[in-house]
Amino acid sequence: MPKLKSRKAAAKRFRRSGSGKIMRRKAFKNHLLEHKNATRRSRLSKISTVSEADAANVELMLPYL
Repeated sequence: MPKLKSRKAAAKRFRRSGSGKIMRRKAFKNHLLEHKNATRRSRLSKISTVSEADAANVELMLPYL
């Protein structure tokens, strides 16, 4: 069976946690940060998990994750 290709855009965005869940960065932390308060910026810096509804699609994009 041939090797499967992974989606490179997804490979740069998702990682697997130690417990096997897929981790992602949060949105809205790239620009226009001066009007967002420090608590909000700090909360956006943290890594979160991909929702269970979307995890199956990410698994298909990254067969060797």
